[in-house]
Amino acid sequence: MRIYEAALNDAVIQTLIELSAAWEAENSCHGYRKNAKEDISGNRVWLAEEDGAIVGYLFGHMEKAKNFSTIMPADTPYFEIEELYVVPAYRCRGVGKELFFQAEKQAKEDGEASFLMLSTATKNWKAILHFYLEETGMEFWSARLFKKIR
Repeated sequence: MRIYEAALNDAVIQTLIELSAAWEAENSCHGYRKNAKEDISGNRVWLAEEDGAIVGYLFGHMEKAKNFSTIMPADTPYFEIEELYVVPAYRCRGVGKELFFQAEKQAKEDGEASFLMLSTATKNWKAILHFYLEETGMEFWSARLFKKIR
């Protein structure tokens, strides 16, 4: 397995769009839709490759906190992870964790980001919380819950 940061070119964008279409078809996340080129442009991308096939990706970008919050002061730089996806046959093999750690390592080396941040909308919330809290060492900060009443 090779995990690496990739240059964002038309071939990489097309691969990410195809993988995101597969993710959408899984119907595993509330409201997820496949990406368009403009969803990916401007992001940094890490790929997981095995035997010449891309089996996972992570993409995100630098942001600055717009307002003071209980997490961080205004103007604090952070790396926002937009998406982390691994094809089903490669899940539970550490691929997602390695993608995450490569992005984290690069963010540390770049010296800009104070935090990594992400949002998730997966239907399997127990698995995703286990992954992010226990496997990657992220901290739980808040949740937005809902209950359908009609």
